[in-house]
Amino acid sequence: MNAIGIQLGIVVAYLCLALVIGLLAYRVTERTAEDFYLASRSFGTIVLLFTTFATLLSAFTFFGGPDIAYQSGPEWILVMGLMDGIIFAILWYVIGYKQWLIGNRHGYVTLGEMLGDRFGSMGLRGLVAVVSLFWLFPYVMLQQMGAGAALTGLTDGWLPYWAGAALVTVFMIVYVVLAGMRGIAWTDTLQGAFMLGITWVAALWVLDAVGGAGAATASVADSNPEFLALGSSVYTPEFMLSTAISIGFGVAMFPQVNQRFFTAGSKTVFKRTFVLWPVLVVLLFVPAFLLGTWAAGLGIDANIDAGESVLPILLNEYTPVWFAALVIAGAMAAMMSSSDSMLLSGSSYFTRDVYRPFINADISDRREDLLGRIGVVVFAAATFVASLGQPGTLVEIGELAFSGFAQLAFPVIVALYWRKTTLTGMYAGIGGSQLFYLLARFTSVVPATYFGWNASVVGMLLGLVLTVGVSAATSAAADERHSRFLYGVETE
Repeated sequence: MNAIGIQLGIVVAYLCLALVIGLLAYRVTERTAEDFYLASRSFGTIVLLFTTFATLLSAFTFFGGPDIAYQSGPEWILVMGLMDGIIFAILWYVIGYKQWLIGNRHGYVTLGEMLGDRFGSMGLRGLVAVVSLFWLFPYVMLQQMGAGAALTGLTDGWLPYWAGAALVTVFMIVYVVLAGMRGIAWTDTLQGAFMLGITWVAALWVLDAVGGAGAATASVADSNPEFLALGSSVYTPEFMLSTAISIGFGVAMFPQVNQRFFTAGSKTVFKRTFVLWPVLVVLLFVPAFLLGTWAAGLGIDANIDAGESVLPILLNEYTPVWFAALVIAGAMAAMMSSSDSMLLSGSSYFTRDVYRPFINADISDRREDLLGRIGVVVFAAATFVASLGQPGTLVEIGELAFSGFAQLAFPVIVALYWRKTTLTGMYAGIGGSQLFYLLARFTSVVPATYFGWNASVVGMLLGLVLTVGVSAATSAAADERHSRFLYGVETE
């Protein structure tokens, strides 16, 4: 069998293994919306930790991160380590624990449902859903782009970009429609553990092939000496901090991550997972991003701006065919873990926060479950069509989505902790920050940077000021229900 046949065989076999796990989960999944979307809030420590971990192991991490390190140096480890290792761990507790307590008490499935009930507003519920679906679209598309680029790089161009993207799209549609949250979590646990191990093996294999870490670093010193000095024209303090803040807060608002705050089986499970989180992500980021850095010194030629990714090319050069294919298969499965979680959450936002309140409030659980599965197919097909145009690099699209979601964070935090937050304040905070960020990214009306800080951070601060200021100047609406949240109640 030729090399391409081996590579594609390993990739398809791995995806089929994930599909088998999904079929097993389908057999024990109840035909209710809560079980389909939240696995009946039953996750233990290991499953919750690894399903969140694998959900974030997207094309942005596996291909975008090494690509940045290849182009600009290894300081991206600090950006992502700060984002995931510190900022998101803190937000996991500040937002997630409070959200779990409230969701466990009232049975909420989505963030919009929780906020809409607290403020007595279907409009706010719909706004949160629409904003979330808007920013979710490019991030699902990013996974399909990553898969297409990965398979093209792995097969040296034999498999066209569109075919790779189509392959992963078909698999993730079938998988999500069958498996639901329970199956996704089961495969996430397998894939998260596998990718953590295989990334370290890949790094050690490449180092062995080139003569060790010293030789690899020396080659970087010869070709890109600026990579070995902290800071550069790219990695300014303002860029690193604003990027880390935008990504960290954006992760906490991603539907597929935020929804997992509702799934812990107990208080103990929730607290254990956020303590273990920083260790897990740093163990992944270090070898993945160093591979991208070493690739620059080893003379690997990857045209990142044209959609190529350096990791498949590097592995093809320095590891056996079967191993390179195994790593890419695992990375694609991890991307599928991100995509299937996004599709599942996007479906829940549509059915729970758009269809149910605005179209048919009397829909049965079984019918909502069916509608959610249909929504998965439609959303995935639309993002696939959009991905064929490759509207930007993986990093550009990922940063756009992260920053868009980050605009929701401060209004949500204020609502969770300040009793005097009003519906008008929430509309002002969410609407104002979203409008500001959209104008900054898609027009020249608003500057994109402010003394080195990106517009995302400025928009977040604007959202905080508007939420607090307008809430302080307005009265609570008649339908607001402060009792739905735990203000002044012992929550430990």
